[in-house]
Amino acid sequence: MSSAAEPAERPGPPEIVQRERVRLIFGALMLVLLLASLDQTIVSTALPTIVGDLGGIEHLSWVVTAYLLASTIAGPLYGKLGDLYGRKIVLQAAIVLFLIGSALCGTSQNMTELIGFRALQGLGGGGLMVTTIAVVGDIIPPRDRGRYQGLFGAVFGVSTVIGPLLGGFFVDNLSWRWIFYVNLPLGAAAFVVIGAVFRARSTQGRPSIDYLGAAVLAGALTSIVLFTSLGGTTYDWGSPEIVSMMVVGLGLLVLFPFVEARAPEPILPLELFRNHTFALTSAIGFIVGLALFGSITYLPLYLQIVKGNSATQSGLQLTPLMGGLLVTSILSGNAISRTGRYKPFPIAGTAIMTVAVFLLSRLAVGTPTWAAAACMVLLGLGLGMVMQVLVLAVQNSVDYRFLGVATSGSTLFRQVGGSIGVAAFGAIFANRLGDELAARLPSGAHVPTVANPAVIRDLPSALHTAFVEAFAASLQPVFVAASGIALVGFLLTWWLPELPLRTASRTEGLGESFASPRGADSDRELERIASQLMRGDERTRVYRATIARAGVDIQPGESWVLGRVGERGQTTVDDLAGELQVDPGRLAPRVDALVARGYLRDGDGIAMTAAGEHALDQLIEARRDQLRMLLDDWSAGTDDELAAALDRLARALVAEIPADG
Repeated sequence: MSSAAEPAERPGPPEIVQRERVRLIFGALMLVLLLASLDQTIVSTALPTIVGDLGGIEHLSWVVTAYLLASTIAGPLYGKLGDLYGRKIVLQAAIVLFLIGSALCGTSQNMTELIGFRALQGLGGGGLMVTTIAVVGDIIPPRDRGRYQGLFGAVFGVSTVIGPLLGGFFVDNLSWRWIFYVNLPLGAAAFVVIGAVFRARSTQGRPSIDYLGAAVLAGALTSIVLFTSLGGTTYDWGSPEIVSMMVVGLGLLVLFPFVEARAPEPILPLELFRNHTFALTSAIGFIVGLALFGSITYLPLYLQIVKGNSATQSGLQLTPLMGGLLVTSILSGNAISRTGRYKPFPIAGTAIMTVAVFLLSRLAVGTPTWAAAACMVLLGLGLGMVMQVLVLAVQNSVDYRFLGVATSGSTLFRQVGGSIGVAAFGAIFANRLGDELAARLPSGAHVPTVANPAVIRDLPSALHTAFVEAFAASLQPVFVAASGIALVGFLLTWWLPELPLRTASRTEGLGESFASPRGADSDRELERIASQLMRGDERTRVYRATIARAGVDIQPGESWVLGRVGERGQTTVDDLAGELQVDPGRLAPRVDALVARGYLRDGDGIAMTAAGEHALDQLIEARRDQLRMLLDDWSAGTDDELAAALDRLARALVAEIPADG
């Protein structure tokens, strides 16, 4: 049968079933990721109403901090748990934990309950983010992975924009409790779909999990966040409780490096901190997280309490910040891909951030809404030039063996910064608010003990004016402190080394991967990068380039069949079609062509000939060489672990059926 180029073929029913199954799983994964990422922003516009109903405005920041802190600590563990017990069961467990936390948050009767349930929700949310990325590696071939990961980046971008809008809509039209209840039907649907159609890949090995390191890090961060949040509000700064929290936090931080030095697979290998780029980007990322989450948390307070806007209106007025962030994230990523230079962007971005946050500190009762929106746009533009570039700089500076943990570590520090920053800003705000109210309100005046926007709007004119002025004045030191910290970040960026970009970094297409989470596995990170590199090529052209480089007389579709037979040994067309879920009618002509070329023999079944084995080895070596050229700066020739990963990736890339036409 002829091996000439064939017209495009219609996929058979088994292929259609397989594609539909993958689409269904991926749709469920996107839904899961949307739920987890939304819960970082959807609460912001509802916070004034929540504290109005439950009280405890001095602990307002903990509604955000509890979720961030729990998800930050849990994230690194979920990857190892997935390797140990299988991704499917771990993802389903994370969904259940997240949904239980969501349901309990919706039933909270006081601020203490809500904070505790938000932490429970965060323990599940951290697993949703990490495990969904790993699941893509189980169900999507490497060649297609870049496109799917790009969709995850889009989910994160969309969630940052619509989160405040949805939060405002639920508050104005239903109840703030629905920002948590809405997770239940969506999460349940995702749970059922994953359970029904996701077939978990068998796990290999028994990875070592750094439970002690995670516990020490969690204890240190929790103690420090409690210190910054409760100091000067619930307890005096010199009280035994506050002093104990600080001592415990600092003690655990000092202990953490010793624990990590003895861990077989540490959460954060100490060797990374000897890398100048990693140390600097971690510090800058910490500052960026602080500025981003701090601004999002307290801007709705200004818009609803001081300006008297509804929750929905305040959500709409936050979109300029997210819009600016998305624009510069995409533009700076594409500019770096074209020019190969990345250092100017974090310098410019942190400078713009510093100016924007300082301008936010000038917001007052009489500030026009357009002026506040302009400040938010400016802040978003600055943030977008920093977040993606930090990941790029880290990837460009570390050895392959640290590729995964370094990229996930970059995200970890940004989240830790957000957790500590929101708590610290909350302490500054709560302390200042008490002083401002005491100074501005007439003696003996009765004011509400909660900050419900509707209640504040109904105050007598004199009391209302004094209250909103005190509120606006209390927000000013929050942004002044944030601008000072952002200035430190600006100064640090000048010391960021600008190393020549690896070929992989230069062509990865950063602008399409906004804020997507990163795994701690170097193999998966390498697959993600390689997939991004090749995502713009048509599959048949990739195969033809590989075949030409290998010097093998074969068609693209035939090379795919040859690889599949080589994996299985002796088989039959029907058995092979059943295993691969491909129509036998698509395999038979290619098998005939391979038999005619002498690459397969056809007797009691089809099997490789010596010539076929040699041809397949040449194809895999050609693909490996192509990958080496793209990833040459990771020294594949001297790094055995990287060489093995490239070999696996080369074989996987051969394992996809192209059209011959």
